[in-house]
Amino acid sequence: MSVEATGMTGKISVDSSAFSYKQVIVLRTDINMSKGKMAAQAGHAAVSASEYARKNRPEWWSPWIREGQCKIAVKVKSEQELLELERKAMNAGLPAALIVDRGLTELPPETTTCLGIGPAPSDKMDVITGKLPLL
Repeated sequence: MSVEATGMTGKISVDSSAFSYKQVIVLRTDINMSKGKMAAQAGHAAVSASEYARKNRPEWWSPWIREGQCKIAVKVKSEQELLELERKAMNAGLPAALIVDRGLTELPPETTTCLGIGPAPSDKMDVITGKLPLL
């Protein structure tokens, strides 16, 4: 998978398959979140899952940091899909953080919005998230 980003000097292309470790952020698309809300929820998922890995799987967290912290954003169509992915990640021993919104802005309280999985070895991540569509 190749990801393009715009840097200070123009577009750069990064081949995510070049990374040995990655983190995947899974967002629900069946709830009405603004782009800003999605970004904030994805940030919560990324930080929470990363902190879990830092404390509990430093052998995955440290090389992920050194490699540049590869992150992939994907989507699911329902809370049920999100919860099933969390179950699979936990059963596989992967760091996972399910994000539930407090309801202070645009969503009702206790809305499950997204899931952060990893950082973990890319091959282990691909078993769980490899077939999900990009956000």
